[in-house]
Amino acid sequence: MKIITHLVLIASLSIPALAFAASAAADASIPTQSITMSISRGIPLPELPGVVSWNTLAKVKQVQAKDRIIPQFTKEISALNNREVRIQGFMMPLEPGLKQKHFLISVNPGTCPYCMPAGPDGVIEVTSKAPVKYSMEPIVLSGKMTVLNNDPTGLFYRMTEATSVSDK
Repeated sequence: MKIITHLVLIASLSIPALAFAASAAADASIPTQSITMSISRGIPLPELPGVVSWNTLAKVKQVQAKDRIIPQFTKEISALNNREVRIQGFMMPLEPGLKQKHFLISVNPGTCPYCMPAGPDGVIEVTSKAPVKYSMEPIVLSGKMTVLNNDPTGLFYRMTEATSVSDK
């Protein structure tokens, strides 16, 4: 499926190589039965109190619905929709620059050569109130979470009005 392939390619870009195009193509075949998404972490992030766990976000399933594959969210995930939440992860810029207002935050660092790229359950699209300084270390953000049931880009989660939180 092109949408998921596109997301996997975006998620697999390493931070130092953002100026270059990705040369690998992902396998676009998706099973027709229900599958559980899983996160392959190379460097586990510690669980922080008051921060939404990536393990929670990974509980989404993809199910066949007529001619499409759609996400099926647990009640716990659905309860996050339109809520102010905190999330910890690794920044993946979408444009060049030391400060970013539109970027991805991922469960896996984009610079880890041994980590599998995160799938749609391990990436959140972020739009921040003020530019956030790029860091190779994990960051904590606070913002309004949206759970996406039918996003044309294949994303499952979006955070808007995000701000950087200093207490990691």
